[in-house]
Amino acid sequence: MTNDGSASKPPGKKRPDIEALFRDGTEIDRALKRGVREALRRHKKLGNSIIVWRDGKVVELPPEEIPD
Repeated sequence: MTNDGSASKPPGKKRPDIEALFRDGTEIDRALKRGVREALRRHKKLGNSIIVWRDGKVVELPPEEIPD
């Protein structure tokens, strides 16, 4: 981070166009899906339940029922 609080970029690296990323949404969607997949995998591996919305109700899903 720089003194003004902004993130510094590696030399020679161009910053992504944030507005274009939000307009398109594809990269953001991909990142969110990857994050959810990793979180589900981690919960299952550690034996932790997750909470899901199923048939209009909040339901606790045990780790053995978390899809791979």
